[in-house]
Parts: sequence; structure tokens; C-alpha cells
Amino acid sequence: MTMKGTIQLSTITCGSLEGNPLGDPSLRTVPVYLPPGYAEDKDARFPVVYFLHGFTGNGLQWLNTSPFTRTVPERLDALIAEGKIPPVIGVFADGWTTLGGSQWINSEGIGRYRDVVAKDLVHWADKNLRTVAKGPARALIGKSSGGYGALVISRFHPDTFGHIGVHSGDAGFEYCYLHELPQAAGALLKAGGVDAWFKDFKERALNTKMRGDDHGVVNMLAMAAAYSPKKGEPLNLELPIDLSTGRLRVDVWNRWLVHDPVRFVGKHLDAYRKLKSVFLDCGVRDEFNLRWGARLVSEELKTGQIEHVHEEFEDGHMGINYRLDRSLSYLVPRLERG
Repeated sequence: MTMKGTIQLSTITCGSLEGNPLGDPSLRTVPVYLPPGYAEDKDARFPVVYFLHGFTGNGLQWLNTSPFTRTVPERLDALIAEGKIPPVIGVFADGWTTLGGSQWINSEGIGRYRDVVAKDLVHWADKNLRTVAKGPARALIGKSSGGYGALVISRFHPDTFGHIGVHSGDAGFEYCYLHELPQAAGALLKAGGVDAWFKDFKERALNTKMRGDDHGVVNMLAMAAAYSPKKGEPLNLELPIDLSTGRLRVDVWNRWLVHDPVRFVGKHLDAYRKLKSVFLDCGVRDEFNLRWGARLVSEELKTGQIEHVHEEFEDGHMGINYRLDRSLSYLVPRLERG
């Protein structure tokens, strides 16, 4: 599809990732969408929407095409061209890690990916693009792990991002994670442990492809590296399940729950009150049961008398980028432009 705006690929040095425990690169390629008129009017400044991808995603995947539909940059471009939203810059963050994702948090097991977004990326954009460099002119939008990231980052940096969009964000950990732990434990036990499984997985995925049951295992490893890191353990993480018995390790599981938005949103209402806009949604057929986490987060915001939009729609977890049309149409007109 022909776009009115333009896409540029920028290589950004993320100082927050230097020396990260997984040895992942600190240089990241970030797609940037520049709206129509950006090149012509050298005095014009624009608010910015920062996009956070989900687990196993990366920055460049936002440009991947699918038959008969638009990419997210094309959706953003079309909304501007049709006059449904005013022009904005779009910055598509890259949070890929060796384990498939970062949850966009600062973790001793993965690296400082919250800082990548809130510090490195924002600093780079304000220095190199004609942005409106203030929190009320910035939105942070993500889906799945990216939606979770929007909730986490805005909790710590409500003055940096004044608006958030949370699509099917990880929340309600009992519902979205707990059921995968026994399946992951079975695969890890059969392989001979975390290190053995991960070594085989990397070789197999590189030389052939991921198996259907691989996702649940690597997902649990990545979540453990984010929520319950422990130096000296295989992959520097602790799993909340005993591989030999299947018993839930309550002490480790409780470390995960500290990171659950259902738990932390209500404890940090003062931060969320600083936000100008909050948009939440989830499909009623979400395969990871995230509908209930979204409802519980919305309930916490209501209890704190925080204005927000919460919607449900008739679909599942996958292939729902079209829902960004809805969040962008709500959030972008609310961004400050000067």
C-alpha cells in the first residue's frame, strides 16, 4: 500500500543494554514513521507514539506484511491521511532478547529494557527528530507483552509518557501463566534441565524451526528471567515449579506476583493518576485468559477514580493489530502538540 508518510530505519545505541547478562546487542534497529509534511515544514514539531511489540517480536517485525491487510505503520498512515487523527511520529521499539523478550522491565536476568524505552529511546528521539519533547505529547502503546510494558513503564515514568494503550496485556498471572508451568516442566525434565533444553531448542530452531510446544517453554523461561532472576542458576533464573515433583514453589511464584498488574496497579495509583489517557482492551476469546486480567486492572483504576477506557471485542489474542486503529483514534487527538 502506498503511504503518504515515510519510514526510516535508525540504528540506536542503547547505553542501558551495555553489559546486559544475556550478551544481547546494545545497537538496535528501530523503524520510525514520519508523517506527511514532516520533510517539507522544517519548523513543525510533532507528538510521538512509541510502540512496544509482544513476546518473540522485534522492532523490524512491525514492517512485516500480511495478505490483504495493513501493517501497523500503514494503519497509522491511513488514519492520518483520512483525517481521523492528527499527524504524529511513530517510533517502533526493539526489545528482542536471546530468550525471546524482555517484558520491557529492568531485570538482573535480562537487562534494563524499561530504561531502553524511557531513557535511551526518548532521548534519541528528542535529539534527532522534531518532537514535542514532553510527557503529555508522548503515548506508549503495546500488545500482549508490549501492553504489559506500557503498564510497567508508565508506573515508573508517568511524567515521560502521558498516555498509554494496553492491548491484551499480560495481567492476572494465575490465569495467563500458571497453566503453562506443568507443560514447561515436563519438557524441561525430559530434556535433562533448563540448560539442556535451551541448547537443543536454539539449535533446532536455528536449523529447522520451533515446534508447536516450544513456545510455552521458552515463554516460561523468559518470564522467569524477568520476574525471578537468580545469578548462578541455569540461565540465571528460578522457575516457580519444581521439575522433579511439579510442586509449585510458592516463594518464587510470589516473586512473579509482585510483577502482576492486577497486584501493582492498585498500589501505584498516584503514578497512574498523572496519566492523561489510559486505554485498555482485550478479546473475549483471548487464548491466554487475559480478558480477566484486563477487567481486574480496570477495576483497580475505577477504585482509584482514574478515568480510562476499557473495551472488549469479539476475537482472540492473535492477529488483532486492527485494534490499534481504535486506541490510536482515542489517544492521538489527546496528545499535546505544542
